[in-house]
Amino acid sequence: MSIHFNFGVRPPPQATKAQLAAWLDQARRAHRQGSLAQASQLYNTILKNDPKNFGALHMQGVLAYQAGHLQMAVDLIGQAIKQAPQDAAPYVNRGIALGALKRHEEALAHFEQAISLRPDFAEAYVNRGITLKELSRPADAVASYDQAITLQPRLAAAHNNKGYVLRLLERLDEALKCYEQAFDLNDQDVDACQNLGVLHAQADRPDEALRYFDRVIALRPQHAEAHNGKGTILAQREQWTDAIRHFEAAIQGDGNLVQAHKHLGLAWMCLFQFSNAVEAFRKAAHLSPQDLDILSFWARSLLEAGRHSEALALYDKAIRMAPDMVDLHYNRAAFHHRLNRYEDASADFQEAYRIDPEVKYLLGFLVDSRIKTCDWRHLADDLERCEQSIRAGELSVQPFTVVALFDSPALQMKAAQTQVKLDYPESAALGSIPARIPGGKIRVGYYSADFHTHATACLMAGLFESHDRERFEWFAFSYGPSVEDTMRHRLRQSFDHFIDVRELGGGDIARMSRELGIDIAVDLKGFTLDHRFRIFAHRCAPVQVSYIGYPGTTGADYMDYVIADKVVIPPKAQVQFTEKPVYMPHSYQVNDSQRAISDRVFTRGELGLPAHGVVFCCFNNNHKILPLIFDSWMRILQAVPGSVLWLFEDTPAVATNLRREAQERGVAAQRLVFAQRMPLDEHLARHRLADLFLDTLPYNAHTTASDALWAGLPVLTRLGESFAARVAASLLQAVGLPELVTYSVAEYEALAISLAQDPARLQTLRDKLWAQRDQAPLFNTRQFARDVEAAYVTMHERHLQGLAPDVIEV
Repeated sequence: MSIHFNFGVRPPPQATKAQLAAWLDQARRAHRQGSLAQASQLYNTILKNDPKNFGALHMQGVLAYQAGHLQMAVDLIGQAIKQAPQDAAPYVNRGIALGALKRHEEALAHFEQAISLRPDFAEAYVNRGITLKELSRPADAVASYDQAITLQPRLAAAHNNKGYVLRLLERLDEALKCYEQAFDLNDQDVDACQNLGVLHAQADRPDEALRYFDRVIALRPQHAEAHNGKGTILAQREQWTDAIRHFEAAIQGDGNLVQAHKHLGLAWMCLFQFSNAVEAFRKAAHLSPQDLDILSFWARSLLEAGRHSEALALYDKAIRMAPDMVDLHYNRAAFHHRLNRYEDASADFQEAYRIDPEVKYLLGFLVDSRIKTCDWRHLADDLERCEQSIRAGELSVQPFTVVALFDSPALQMKAAQTQVKLDYPESAALGSIPARIPGGKIRVGYYSADFHTHATACLMAGLFESHDRERFEWFAFSYGPSVEDTMRHRLRQSFDHFIDVRELGGGDIARMSRELGIDIAVDLKGFTLDHRFRIFAHRCAPVQVSYIGYPGTTGADYMDYVIADKVVIPPKAQVQFTEKPVYMPHSYQVNDSQRAISDRVFTRGELGLPAHGVVFCCFNNNHKILPLIFDSWMRILQAVPGSVLWLFEDTPAVATNLRREAQERGVAAQRLVFAQRMPLDEHLARHRLADLFLDTLPYNAHTTASDALWAGLPVLTRLGESFAARVAASLLQAVGLPELVTYSVAEYEALAISLAQDPARLQTLRDKLWAQRDQAPLFNTRQFARDVEAAYVTMHERHLQGLAPDVIEV
């Protein structure tokens, strides 16, 4: 907002001394030139000689205002007005000081008096407009600015301030014209230039906004708001490092600019630099202790930095301050969810849902937190609400949650396409990828947050080590946490190039990929935790492939292929995928044939298992256990006396809820035994104490199924319709045990009971699995490497020939 001072002060009409007049003229020149101390000394000298000197009183008042002494300014200029009550100028300047003291009605009266004395006083109309805006009279403010412009069309401040009020009225096109007029009249007008940048940013025209912010910075390098505005746009483009530089420049320009501290914290969080984020939010909260968003972000950064109790205390404080603010309950729920406190998460998600059920993805998170503790009390209603919302195209349930809840390829596709359309639309910001000259090695990039000890890495490490480096050049783009564990060290050695891109945004990673000449980009995350799908929305390579992490379609037209097999995506199901399937000859799932199994020999007793009786097991994550499959398990236990079901326990609530559910189905609670987490090699070793692995539906065992088979434990599955519901069948086909694939509830239960009641038959299956395990395609990592490389060659050749992606059979 521009404030226009009037320096056109006439000398006292009857100067008693020529020297006083000379001093006043000298003081005014010094004042205009910025020599304020010299001007003040001269004004004081005049007033000592002539205490009622109008000019000295008036201008010393203006100087006091400029020094921040507002009441002194009001008093001095008031004295000047008494000496010359018919002069309009001091009314304007006293009104400005009164406005700074928030005494807006008095200020308005002064501007009105100035106008009555001098109707052609354009500056008075400008300042009256400012005050009318402060008094919430925007239409009157616009009218006042229009009067100023009529009187003085080239008065830039009038155009600029009118634009500000029009922006408040959401008359953005008119506001833009006002700002442009102001800047055309004075291309050194920093306020007008800054306002143009803000307005373009608000109108989602970031390139234009950046042009004006850059101009402001060129005119005034320490301009805090301009640096903050530019940093915000850079952050939106995920150019975090550059954004941080501008947020820090904004803070250097104005250490009290709350938004700069807040935005700096968010940028540090996006770079996983949580200690820096904590400090930025701490400073922001000190400046604005009632800002609930800042408290929430501060709490989240504390959580990520491992300071859990401090984080929870902040969430609790914020919720006490605003108990009906939905974001706070939502964020505290996410806090609990991150720490596997799913019951607390459910309570907060439920409260958030009560306040506003339309919050993005809230319904899905609520349902997910409930099923993670096997709390099924609301599940029937939850599923109905989820399905209706997904079919309506609402952003209510994330695709990965849909995979766990519904055995429906069509519903999964709808959820994925809805999210891609609204959250990850294809971007043309980087333009088209230049054609590559044929020849040389094919450059393949794998993109993941999981290049450390993680289920995906455990499956794929052997593949990376087996890849052909003569025909291919292999790149890893790692955007997950910097975990320097044994697996990370192993993976680093497996690639030609291991690139840490945590500090880059999706667009920057895509740009880097293009500059490195990546021919084929393989996304290992899909819509799973910590994904960076925006990389692919920017088209980081001519060919983009979905693999292993996400068991379904991404719904993105810019993903060209999905690596699969004819079990997980039968030909009739291709219409439910936006990608073209690449059919591997055996299973789509790669396995590391070097996975170690501990030599440790467990006893039943030390793991809580009974000394005798059949041990059924399922080490899937608890959210995969739903009522229909649990019903089957309970019927199986009832039919096999003395048997137990050995399950993984992610949280104590799971044991409580499932034991209650078992009792309601007529099965004693103690027949459910719960296993805790342990190192992978020992986890594989404890499989020896189980007799049969019972799979889940609609979300099969994936890595857990291959773990069981690698450990020599047969897996019984029931084939579903969706990718996620057919994975175990794919694994069993590739390991040579298709007889363990069933096609109905009755067949699944009957085979489990039959095998449990026929130990010899079950042992035969175990012996068969163990005998052919090492030769089976499922665990032939080197052959899988050759097969997937053949697929990569075909993809690449089709692209070079200008052919669109199509189904590939290896």
